[in-house]
Amino acid sequence: MTQVQTPKIVKKKLFSPIWLLPIIALALGAWLGVKSIRESGIEVTIHFPSATGMDIGKTLVKYQGLTVGKVVDMSIDDQLQGVDVKVIMDYRSEPFINQGTKFWLVKPKATITGVEGLDTLFSGNYISILPGEGKSETYFEAETKAPVITPGVEGLIVNITSDKLGSLDVGSPVFYRQIPVGQIVGYHLENAEQILVTAFIQQQYAELVKIDSQFWNVSGISVDASLSGIKVSSESLASLLAGGISFSSNSGSTLAQNNHEFALYDSEDDALGGTQFELIANGSESVSQNTSIVYRGIQIGQVTKKSLSDNGILLAAKIDSMYQELLTESANFWLEGADISLSGIKHPERLITGNVINFVPGSGPAKQQYQLLTQAPEPKNISKLLVTLHSDSNPGVSAGAEIRYKQIKIGQVLSAKLNDAFTQVEYQVEIAADFAELVSKNSHFIAESALKIDANLDGVKVKTNDFNTLTNGALSLVRGTNKALATDGDSLYVFASSEDAKVFYSKQHLIKKRLINQDAADLVAGSPIYYKKMQIGEVTSVQWQAAENNFAIDIAIERTFKSLLNEQTVFWRNSALSINASLSGVEVEVAPLMGALKGGISLGLLEQGKVVNSTSLYESKLLAMSQAKPIKLTFPATVQLTSKAPIRYLGHKVGEVETVTLGADLNKLNVNAYLYGEYAANFVQQDAAYSVVTADISLAGITAPETLISGPYIEVYPGHSVTTSSEFIGTIEKPVYTQANELRFTLSDSSLGSIKSGTGIFFRGIKIGQVDAYELSQQGTGVLMQAHVENKYKHLINQTSVFWDLSGVKVDVGIFSGAQIETGSLETILAGGIAVATQATTTSTNELTSKQTFILNSEIDPAWLNWSPIQTSQN
Repeated sequence: MTQVQTPKIVKKKLFSPIWLLPIIALALGAWLGVKSIRESGIEVTIHFPSATGMDIGKTLVKYQGLTVGKVVDMSIDDQLQGVDVKVIMDYRSEPFINQGTKFWLVKPKATITGVEGLDTLFSGNYISILPGEGKSETYFEAETKAPVITPGVEGLIVNITSDKLGSLDVGSPVFYRQIPVGQIVGYHLENAEQILVTAFIQQQYAELVKIDSQFWNVSGISVDASLSGIKVSSESLASLLAGGISFSSNSGSTLAQNNHEFALYDSEDDALGGTQFELIANGSESVSQNTSIVYRGIQIGQVTKKSLSDNGILLAAKIDSMYQELLTESANFWLEGADISLSGIKHPERLITGNVINFVPGSGPAKQQYQLLTQAPEPKNISKLLVTLHSDSNPGVSAGAEIRYKQIKIGQVLSAKLNDAFTQVEYQVEIAADFAELVSKNSHFIAESALKIDANLDGVKVKTNDFNTLTNGALSLVRGTNKALATDGDSLYVFASSEDAKVFYSKQHLIKKRLINQDAADLVAGSPIYYKKMQIGEVTSVQWQAAENNFAIDIAIERTFKSLLNEQTVFWRNSALSINASLSGVEVEVAPLMGALKGGISLGLLEQGKVVNSTSLYESKLLAMSQAKPIKLTFPATVQLTSKAPIRYLGHKVGEVETVTLGADLNKLNVNAYLYGEYAANFVQQDAAYSVVTADISLAGITAPETLISGPYIEVYPGHSVTTSSEFIGTIEKPVYTQANELRFTLSDSSLGSIKSGTGIFFRGIKIGQVDAYELSQQGTGVLMQAHVENKYKHLINQTSVFWDLSGVKVDVGIFSGAQIETGSLETILAGGIAVATQATTTSTNELTSKQTFILNSEIDPAWLNWSPIQTSQN
């Protein structure tokens, strides 16, 4: 039979993969289109006065040297007033194309002050941009010049007002002490009578400009010609060619901020000259600008300006800053010229130089306006001031010497003699009535030098005084701060120099303090006191206190450093030369020269919270900063100890030896030592133990080998007593140091053998304790050895324990058995040792009692080695 096959039904696919290709192509095309639109750039229009220096397709727009756009078209504007330049900006520049954004053309420009836009000589002119704020904008008006502050430039902008511009221009330098610190970046008319000059100060010099800084013009050459000579001055070649401004500042004033406004003076004298005031004249006097104001024949000021006023002629005048204290409320000014009479001509030079304005001071605060008199006023006071001056020695002043104030004679010395006690020199002096108000209750006088020599690396300067100073000497008045004036009979001081006066008055305000030390060493009156190697005071006296057996050292600290004296202040003695040598290197510290010659003291501050003994003078910085506690130790005279030997606990340095002296009986050493403050409380118990550690060479090896190089040191062990002490008796042998709950017992043998202090006790070859000390029994028939076992092994020892000597080598020779040799470890062969075995487990019934004694067996029973009780660890 023929078999008919069943047909297969295949479902048609609804989507063919071939359709993915057009979809991907469509998506890629859309993305490229969006990207092309997004990156097509932003078109902006910039209006320039002219298109000079710009080309379509060539002129670029740059920001900080980076190209951000290009000129694509230019056309004349509708009003024929300039050109509109179309620029395509990079699409990434959209965030800073705003209403406040500025554009300007950068092209080469050469002036006296320098060359600008030098890079355009190679790359061509370009348009620069300064991003601004505000709403998005596409039309801009180009700037005619670059802004004052461009991106990347930091500094201070100040505005300076002036009546005239002179030779100042954009780019003219700004000087400070003849160093260029900025330049003029712009100027414009503020109003019909004033020019506002904008100056830029570089960031590193901005802090030099204060709110009260004075600016003056230093352009060109300044010529001052008079009968005394011709003075020519100029700031620099740059200011000579391009003009310039200089300024001066007071270091203590407040810093100026951006756009602070200052006045521009014509000269340095106008800017820095002292006090300004006005004189009113009736119009008949022959006074001109620059007329001198004279006091006692010395010019102290001048007339700066002359103008008409409703009350007559108004004279603007100024007194130099060094004489401004003379300007008072009752001061008088009068016009004075040459005086021609039958007896001759007085002041004939005024026939050529013209009249001068004479001046006499008064009292009270200064005024802004004074009347110019036509003749000298009558003296206000005819009585002179008589005072007594005294000095420790005569600085070269004799009767007839002048008393001066700012080199103006105000009086004279009447007599010079020793006082009644022959301790000081007294001077009787008189002060002219006109100057009596210059002398206050706390004024003093300085002796003037007839010859002054100033020698340094720059050269030698010699300054001589007048002949009268050379023969009789002279005194200069230094006005005091006290408002109360001196009266007849008052006593004031005379000093040989300003430095002596400064030292004298500084000592009147010193802070006094007393320090205590066992040894005054090289300290004397005048020894300096340092803080971080800067002298802040001195020692005033050193006194021996017999009752306390110590020295009292009185010191004085300058009041400026009062804050250094508090609860954390410590003092220590300076060493002229300190050497700290170790395997890591050598550290050498040299004291200041004065401290090395006279001795010295240093001051330091501890951390907050530390308890300080502020009256102690420590021997070193280390002892002071650690607040070391002094202790006294006594050792046998055979001990070899030196100063600076360390005191150690478990290898850590906790103190040091200060001095070592042989006792009066020649049998002991007296040791003065210190324990560092942070450790002292642990080692001042009455039962604390101190012993000397030296190198010990034996068959077992060398103990403390480091002392062969560094010398012996002291080992300390803390005690358990609640009573403290500062005096201890030291030992040569290592003390027995008892720990809490430590298991202690006694071993007994007929002889000591090779056992000694430190001989180990071994359990199955592990060291679990040691022999601490030994002594003869009371009857002298044996030896008792005190021993202990460490806490963690004390459960291994009980009343069933047995001990035997492991020391040396044991040889047993028999005729039939042969020779048997028994040895322990190499350590026990050389240094000795004791073995222990325990038969039963430690329980409360077989625990050791106090002062338990065991026999130290000389031979081992082999059965002992088979004992193996189950032990339970007890910590």
